[in-house]
Amino acid sequence: MNATAVIIIAIGAAVVLGALAFLTLARRTDVRGAGALSAETVKRDTSARRSSEALVDARSGAEVEAAAAAARKPGAGLAPVSSDTGITPWTPPDPEALGVSRRQFFNRATISLMAAGLGTFSAASFVAFLWPTKTGGFGGKVPIGRIDDIRSGIRTGNGFFYAPEARAWVTEYPSDAIPKAEEAYGTSLMPGIEQGFIASYQKCPHLGCRVPQCVSSQWFECGCHGSQYNRVGEKKGGPAPRGMDHFPLEFSAAGEVTVDTGTIVQGVAIGVNTTGQEAEGPHCVGAAEH
Repeated sequence: MNATAVIIIAIGAAVVLGALAFLTLARRTDVRGAGALSAETVKRDTSARRSSEALVDARSGAEVEAAAAAARKPGAGLAPVSSDTGITPWTPPDPEALGVSRRQFFNRATISLMAAGLGTFSAASFVAFLWPTKTGGFGGKVPIGRIDDIRSGIRTGNGFFYAPEARAWVTEYPSDAIPKAEEAYGTSLMPGIEQGFIASYQKCPHLGCRVPQCVSSQWFECGCHGSQYNRVGEKKGGPAPRGMDHFPLEFSAAGEVTVDTGTIVQGVAIGVNTTGQEAEGPHCVGAAEH
């Protein structure tokens, strides 16, 4: 037997087996499970069903047609409906009885959260407005120590005392120059001058650079553009339009010194030299021409 014959036989067998399987699955089985009724019981139930149907409507076809024709005659009308009670008016449902829908829940939750957020922000802003602000920083009155400590600091700093919180230099003002100072400086600076001090703003009036001290010349000399000022901040050279600006000094009864950095007193004009101080040594920065 060759291979072709084997294939043909296999295909035929597969077709036959497939047909048998289809017939087996399509055939209605007579096998009944537990609890199935017997044929006699089924026959008796069928007879009883037919007898009850005959009792319900024993009329013949002609009688049914005659009854239908009589019902279609004019004036026969329809039997009155005694149970018709009319249209019932609509009454809206009670929201409490219906409960809260999902949309209502999210709407109420959104509004509640927004109200809570705005309320919290308003309360925090109100508390921050009433909360006492910190004092003593630049822009206000800055305590820098006692008089004796400042004098000691000036000596230690070779003529210059720097107060970083006040962004100011404090130097000694010679007592013999006070009469000239009364003519050149405003009254707000005189309490400090009379105590022998003057506070100069570290910011150069030219372009705002921080002006350092020069110990050798005993002047202030700006490293940005070469502006020069004597020890009390009066202009001596460079492009600055005036002398260094100043802050008023306040003295307490206990000897505490405070710099009022909220009040900036503009520096004196070019040419004012109340102390007559000239350079006491080599300059740190050469005067630049602008």
